Amino acid sequence: MISKPDKNKLRLKRHKRIRGKISGTAERPRLSIFRSNKNIYAQIIDDVAGVTLASASTLDKSVSAEGTKLEQAQAVGKAIAEAAKKNNITTVVFDRSGYLYHGRIQALADAARENGLEF
Repeated sequence: MISKPDKNKLRLKRHKRIRGKISGTAERPRLSIFRSNKNIYAQIIDDVAGVTLASASTLDKSVSAEGTKLEQAQAVGKAIAEAAKKNNITTVVFDRSGYLYHGRIQALADAARENGLEF
């Protein structure tokens, strides 16, 4: 009997392949996204120094956890762009972490772009 491939294993495989090509620097850090069933998280990471420069998620008090998941993703995108502005970050490398650029991932990216983040 042939088993169906695990979606998360396939995503992690894509993520590993993407991360081999993408790296964040101090001048252009990496905007990493993680999506769970309930929440969405975004981090701006300097891979050279190994530090997180800014982060936002639906668990933050500043981000409204009300509305649809798409609206929550847009709020996180706006929050991460504002956190980046505070740290004088204007351009980033977008790391979708193996997720399809669709739905909540796209909504977060578009909201971040609208609020001044370039990638």
